[in-house]
Amino acid sequence: MANMTVTTAAKFIPKLWSDEVIATYKGNLVAANLVRNLNHTGKKGDTIHIPTPGRNAASAKVANTAVTLVVDTAVHTDIVINKHFEWSTQIEDIAELQALNSMRRFYTDDAGYALAKNIDSALITDLDGAAALTGGNAVIASVTNWDASLLIAIENLNDGDVPVNDRAIIVTPSCMTALMSTARFTEQAFIGDGKAIKNGKIGMIYGMEVYMSTQVGTGNTEKAFMFQKDALVLATQQSVRTQTQYVQSQLADLFTADTVYGSKVVRAGSIQELTS
Repeated sequence: MANMTVTTAAKFIPKLWSDEVIATYKGNLVAANLVRNLNHTGKKGDTIHIPTPGRNAASAKVANTAVTLVVDTAVHTDIVINKHFEWSTQIEDIAELQALNSMRRFYTDDAGYALAKNIDSALITDLDGAAALTGGNAVIASVTNWDASLLIAIENLNDGDVPVNDRAIIVTPSCMTALMSTARFTEQAFIGDGKAIKNGKIGMIYGMEVYMSTQVGTGNTEKAFMFQKDALVLATQQSVRTQTQYVQSQLADLFTADTVYGSKVVRAGSIQELTS
């Protein structure tokens, strides 16, 4: 980002950025709140080995006998933490001297939103590539029959023995408009408790929370992903960090917000992609 001058950065103070950036970042995450999160903060190494156990059955316990050990058939997936993104700007002394506290949020909001958008975009890209991994994940949905298409996707997940808890749907803005014309979605019984929408949530259908994200697609794209939380893992090695440094040669404060993370699909069969 270019240097701010007294004109472009007017009314700006960087001292209290950290809390505001983090609050905006957390408030704009959508996909990141719906997947399995691993906290790798402070740990060394750039790779995490994730076990993905099979869906094993429970065994009956017979009195006075040893327990039945489950055969370890777990597939181990490596998640490489290789994404490092930042948002930076420089505030000249004169701009800071003439700043107003109330204008600071324009820039802290931009930093937090940019980093949240980046992570959600990476996760959506992972979901988008999952259909190619298993072949049978794509469900072609009619624009006029989203209800029937959702039921097909649900049946596919059920047939794959995917847990019913922690399932969610993320849709494009255009798909949200189409869903709004679906009776099942607009009926109060399917929407939920009517509480305020948070982090992209637009309602519920068939027991699943529905979210809208521009990272899935924009314009006339009608697309949606239905998935279970354990399908995708987000590993964060460094959450949002803010730093400031005075640059004497510029007579300015350098401000940077950055994060380090990695993500990967670990259960592709727990994802359904719906497209029109």
